[in-house]
Amino acid sequence: MHVVELEGVGVRVVGKSLLDGVDWQVDYGDHWAILGPNGAGKTTLLSLAGAVRHPTEGTVKVLGHRLGRVDVRELRRHIGLVAVSQGLIDEELLEEEGATAQTVVLTGHTGTSAPLWDRYGDIERDRANRLLADLGCKDLVDRPFRVCSQGERARIRVARALMGDPAVLLLDEPFAGLDLPAREDLIAAVEGLATTRPVLTTVTVTHHLEEVPATTTHAMLMRDARVLAAGPVSEVLTPANLSDCFGRPLHVDRLDGRWYARAVRP
Repeated sequence: MHVVELEGVGVRVVGKSLLDGVDWQVDYGDHWAILGPNGAGKTTLLSLAGAVRHPTEGTVKVLGHRLGRVDVRELRRHIGLVAVSQGLIDEELLEEEGATAQTVVLTGHTGTSAPLWDRYGDIERDRANRLLADLGCKDLVDRPFRVCSQGERARIRVARALMGDPAVLLLDEPFAGLDLPAREDLIAAVEGLATTRPVLTTVTVTHHLEEVPATTTHAMLMRDARVLAAGPVSEVLTPANLSDCFGRPLHVDRLDGRWYARAVRP
């Protein structure tokens, strides 16, 4: 059984094709990076993997269950999703109430946008604290969420997504808006998950090659709602493939397991 399996998948909205003819398989323990320009279909693809959206055509299976034939509310309990655009957390409400980082992580236990206090006991609080420590946020447990930096909030969101012990962690542009130190802290935290949780599958969507974690095992390049290349990361993240994906000649370098790209100058 694959973690995610797509066959001939298309998604269309008001006559516009968001995905077209996509085939994709993700296995347990894989760490995928999905790259492509704006409008390529990356977020739409992740919404299928997260059981947030159904396809217009083709079949999507997540954790062995076909979308359209399963209670997605139950299925989502086994999926960790970090996507600010999805409004998974009522951050404005949490800020107004002075909620701490621990409180935000606790909402991941109930899968709610705001806390349900009668559902959290010592076991849940201890788990939330351990997850914050694993993400390098040990000192943030009692810090109000409203005063946390953008980088700290990004790692708190990942800890929240892990609260339900998911089989797969989906990260939709988790580095957006972060400065360089915060980006590197989050990348290091994601890389650490490959060691501390070897059976956890991860899928990270990003625009930038520099944000691909060194622990990535597979990559997909998308453009114009289609998959250009997908497979083992070293075979996909090549200068030719990336140049085709982003529409301009690129130099690609790799150092200490991380990738870097720059335009070819005349």
